[in-house]
Amino acid sequence: MSDWQPYLKPAIEAARAAEDVIRHYYQGGFEVTRKADSSPVTEADVECERVIKQVLGRAFPDHGFYGEELGHESSDADLVWLIDPIDGTKSFVRGYPFFSTQIALAWRGEPVVGVSNAPMFGDGELATAARGVGAWLNDAPIATSTVESLGDASLSIGNAASLATSPAWSDVGQLIAAVDRIRGYGDFYHYHLLASGRIDAVIESDLNILDIAALSVIVTEAGGRMTDLDGSPVGLNTRSICADNGQLRDAITPYLARWSQ
Repeated sequence: MSDWQPYLKPAIEAARAAEDVIRHYYQGGFEVTRKADSSPVTEADVECERVIKQVLGRAFPDHGFYGEELGHESSDADLVWLIDPIDGTKSFVRGYPFFSTQIALAWRGEPVVGVSNAPMFGDGELATAARGVGAWLNDAPIATSTVESLGDASLSIGNAASLATSPAWSDVGQLIAAVDRIRGYGDFYHYHLLASGRIDAVIESDLNILDIAALSVIVTEAGGRMTDLDGSPVGLNTRSICADNGQLRDAITPYLARWSQ
């Protein structure tokens, strides 16, 4: 298949439906329970995923789903929607706006459409993309930066605590010393910054495909590159990310050599 743009409008509609649920619950009273891994989940998470599935199910009744809260449904189909209804539930629970809704369409396991919506962050940030047609932030076309040197680059690191337990942490430390500026924006935000040319690279560990499937389409359609830390393509088993503006990968790769060992 080659024309993915028709799938984007229903995905945005689904994200907006989830936004209505988020606004209803945000900073309001809701029950928080714990999953097996001790991460929190709220009734808002579940309700958001349910309305997303309803919108997409009406538009595409033959598609499968793989959701953070409601699990798998026909997930062996060629076209499967990957849904994290509130990525950053800990932020949502504590009442600060560092969370987003992540919706991606995967074709045979490969993300091809992405919507990342952070409705409570400032005036709201909606990033969207479809393979072959580009990426947008709040309806404006976006592109990655043209920075070519690590000495001029801004790097953001996510989940530093898990990176620090790796034998490759010392190599990451050398990369930090080589760049111009180091930050830790995290979650959806540093990928929005990367895709829109405001930072130049991201390194992150301890995540899953639902966290970054949509963002991988957005970053690559904006001109960037996004892989696992060992250089593998983004796929259903992705657990770490190296993303750059499309100019810095050769400079970054030597610092990540031990991730592929």
